[in-house]
Amino acid sequence: MSSQIPSSIASHDTLPSGLRGLVADWSSDRHAFKVSWGKAMMWIFLLSDTFIFSCFLTGYMTVRMATTVPWPNPSEVFGMEIGGQPVPLLLIAIMTFTLITSSGTMAMAVNYAYRRDRMACAKLMFVTAWLGEVFVCMQAFEWTKLIVVEGVRPWGNPLGAAQFGSTFFMITGFHGFHVTCGVIYLLFIASKVLRGHYDVSGNYQPVEIAGLYWHFVDLVWVFIFALFYLW
Repeated sequence: MSSQIPSSIASHDTLPSGLRGLVADWSSDRHAFKVSWGKAMMWIFLLSDTFIFSCFLTGYMTVRMATTVPWPNPSEVFGMEIGGQPVPLLLIAIMTFTLITSSGTMAMAVNYAYRRDRMACAKLMFVTAWLGEVFVCMQAFEWTKLIVVEGVRPWGNPLGAAQFGSTFFMITGFHGFHVTCGVIYLLFIASKVLRGHYDVSGNYQPVEIAGLYWHFVDLVWVFIFALFYLW
């Protein structure tokens, strides 16, 4: 009669103890779920960020529906004049187009990364980062116009409900901070791609993980655009 020890028990007995054993236990989940730790941690981070943005936007909708003071008209507040004619939401439309275009260039960068086309991947990531920077600059111009020209403040608003300034600056500022961090993140990964770092390891998944973050930032802007500028 055979008295062989099951392989799972045998492998468990040979695991190192202490901190190295803990690391080995956690690392085994990568094989169980077929997902790398980098991608899993990014998904967890994005999930937590989803909760934060959801709370902010829910609070904004609650404040807007509860206030008795008229809410400023977004078409007037965020409009611009071209040739003496008012054009509603022109700057916001350009900002939205820029950010959605950057999502397309990021998707192409991930595609070229898995094709091992290092130069095309790096170029598209730099273009994506540049588009993100353009978006942040346009947002800075938007803030300057509201603060200097319109006189809107986080604690007051001459155009209507006082809560407009606090909710607008908090939510768009938090999103702009995410875009700025994303630009730095993309530049860092793109520089490593350009130097051939991932050719040596043969693992281009960090490009895909950076793409997950950038697509999330773009998706959040869609909700901000719909609730702040179209509602």
